[in-house]
Amino acid sequence: MFFKNLKTEILDGIMVITISRQERLNALNFETLGELHKAIRVVYDDFGIKGAIITGEGEKAFVAGADITEIAKLNEINGRKAAETGQEIFGMIENCPKLIIAAVNGYALGGGCELAMACHIRVMADHAKFGQPEINLGIIPGYGGTQRLPWLVGKGKALELMLTADMLGAAEAKELGWANYVVPISELIPKCKEILNKISQKPAISIGLIIDCVNSAFSKDQDGFQTEANAFAACISTGDFKEGTAAFIEKRQPVFKGK
Repeated sequence: MFFKNLKTEILDGIMVITISRQERLNALNFETLGELHKAIRVVYDDFGIKGAIITGEGEKAFVAGADITEIAKLNEINGRKAAETGQEIFGMIENCPKLIIAAVNGYALGGGCELAMACHIRVMADHAKFGQPEINLGIIPGYGGTQRLPWLVGKGKALELMLTADMLGAAEAKELGWANYVVPISELIPKCKEILNKISQKPAISIGLIIDCVNSAFSKDQDGFQTEANAFAACISTGDFKEGTAAFIEKRQPVFKGK
């Protein structure tokens, strides 16, 4: 698989997607967003892939934002379309039935912060920082930041961060719940793989349904409790349910097959 702005590698069922625009601090231009869309589609469709890691190239930036040279040329009409396109791609990440982890290796600002928040789990290098500084450009977050940041850090803190454009470090990110783990940069990808390998031992159908149910809790269009009940019932019909309950009764480790 060849991309101009991404590097991809699949090893032991884990796809590592690296945004590779170091000269632009891995900024998300529209071409890179399109390539990211295609890479995430592979994660959905390839049965051999059990999960993915998204990171940036180098140690300075995960993604330092959208590409301002492109943003500066937008008008109201294509600006709305640009926001909707970014939201659609990040929504694909958020709703993927396979776990996607953001390995935040440096600055995660603007669109980079939004990309990390669309991932299911965030592991952060101890020198990294995050923030939504769009207000300094006379705009607002457009790829879902105004929605996901309050979910993660609370309404008051989210408003403060977006209105002041302040950046926060890794320790504060973990304290606020924005980051799940903070590790030295040398341990970043290994920690992400450790999490993915642990979760990949669980039944794949249940993983996807848990992701869907948790997302429904933040949806205005879904009854989260009904979504949960429907998903619970769907699990009952799976072979993995029969295997899991049998293994519990027989006092052995279950062997899930994703059926």
